Amino acid sequence: MSTATTTDNRRKAPAGERVADWADGRLGIYSLAKVNMRKIFPDHWSFMLGEVCLYSFIIIILTGVYLTLFFHPSMNEVVYHGSYVPMQGMRMSEAFKSTMDISFDVRGGLLIRQIHHWAALIFVAAMLVHMMRVFFTGAFRKPREVNWLFGFLLLVLGMFTGFTGYSLPDDLLSGTGVRFMEGAILSIPIVGTYVSMFLFGGEFPGSDFVPRFFSIHVLLLPGIMLGLLVAHLILVFYHKHTQFPGPGRTNNNVVGMPLLPVYMAKAGGFFFLVFGVIAAIAGLASINPIWAMGPYRPDQVSTGAQPDWYMGFSEGLIRVMPGWEINLWGHTLVLGVFIPLMIFPLVLAAIAVYPFIESWVTGDKREHHLLDRPRNAPTRTAFGVAWLTWYLVLLVGGGNDLWATHFHLSINAITWFVRIGFFVAPVVAFIATRRICMGLQRRDKEKVLHGRESGIIKRLPHGEFVEVHEPLSQEQMHTLTAHEQPVPLELEPEVDENGVARKLGAGQKLRVKLSKGFYGEGTHIPKATADEYREITSGHGHH
Repeated sequence: MSTATTTDNRRKAPAGERVADWADGRLGIYSLAKVNMRKIFPDHWSFMLGEVCLYSFIIIILTGVYLTLFFHPSMNEVVYHGSYVPMQGMRMSEAFKSTMDISFDVRGGLLIRQIHHWAALIFVAAMLVHMMRVFFTGAFRKPREVNWLFGFLLLVLGMFTGFTGYSLPDDLLSGTGVRFMEGAILSIPIVGTYVSMFLFGGEFPGSDFVPRFFSIHVLLLPGIMLGLLVAHLILVFYHKHTQFPGPGRTNNNVVGMPLLPVYMAKAGGFFFLVFGVIAAIAGLASINPIWAMGPYRPDQVSTGAQPDWYMGFSEGLIRVMPGWEINLWGHTLVLGVFIPLMIFPLVLAAIAVYPFIESWVTGDKREHHLLDRPRNAPTRTAFGVAWLTWYLVLLVGGGNDLWATHFHLSINAITWFVRIGFFVAPVVAFIATRRICMGLQRRDKEKVLHGRESGIIKRLPHGEFVEVHEPLSQEQMHTLTAHEQPVPLELEPEVDENGVARKLGAGQKLRVKLSKGFYGEGTHIPKATADEYREITSGHGHH
């Protein structure tokens, strides 16, 4: 019997597997993916709003890279000899000419331009709606306050990125907007002229603002936004996703689908759906047709010039402000522009600081992973609606000329309406919203105690007609009764247990007053209790 040598019959691993093993040994990809790819995400339609933000941002980056290949950020004057016949022989900047070439001579250029612009509008709109969803449901509470600020900064940076973007073509509309901004900057005492010189490289319009705006638009602001976006998503993973209350859902778990493969498959399909909708809008609805307005000239103003919607409230502030001026030590201070310029960040900051105000007023330091139904937080919901009303009133002021011409109204009447509405409309919206929320709470309580209206009318033996109510399911009852009802803070006794007088500071007194305003009597409807339900359902006075 001959001796056979032992042979290694083990199969050699495929190249892809060997590369994966090599990367895992150095980067720990497998262990990282094992922990995070099975992460659970709750399933609710409102969570897709954040995905719309993310996908539109990706679309902006992709189309922006394409446009950058053909755009020339230069203010050098050239003569146009392109495909658009009405402008042939006209003098214009290289920025405007290259934008015209992208629109008429680059294959697919106009479509990409419009996708880029529409995606930018939808990006900011989706961020605002997503932010309001977070606000109204209380998703900003501990431990997500920092992530709320990240989202707020993304919204603000998105607004200014959009502004620098639509200023790049150097057309008459965008030039009018830049001129508007330059006037606002010059109204700043002492440093206004220096800031203007820094931006424009000299007297407006100068020859440097398009290259500088280009660097800000394609490098500085997107870089900061990308960093904030990554940090935002990391914190979403770290803190785990919030979820609406329901059976089996607590602050210590998440009920939903795993990231891989279910959520990733749905997210991938949703990305192409968002991309398709934006492309369809861009192909059907024209936006920013620069050839209809022509290149910018300082001696002309575009009639009916309006900024994109997200900057309209800033223009509304200035349009409705009285033209006040004061002279100090030989210098004119233009209050009609400077005051709105100072109010502009305050309008935005009012919503940014609210989570910290609510945390201070309630004294609630617990972690919250379950969301609130907006009706169950009437004061918070009322504040959010008041802020949106404030914004919309100012947006009307930013387009007062178009409101006047399209609806045959007096522009002075519209201006005064906005001036009065700036102070009155948010208060009215606050009061009305809180009462609506309390009405919805009262209806929920009736549903829990008496059941759902079935629409069936029954006649009793003594002739009375009553409607038959169907009892709610346990899941429905849990949804309507799972929320907490904060108790307002109370002032500490004037003397301690040793009879020594306490010193109550003004801050503590203010905190207690605000707490009673938020959660005191008349700010909510007490939810149904188990005792009330048992009494009703036992037949005492119930049909």
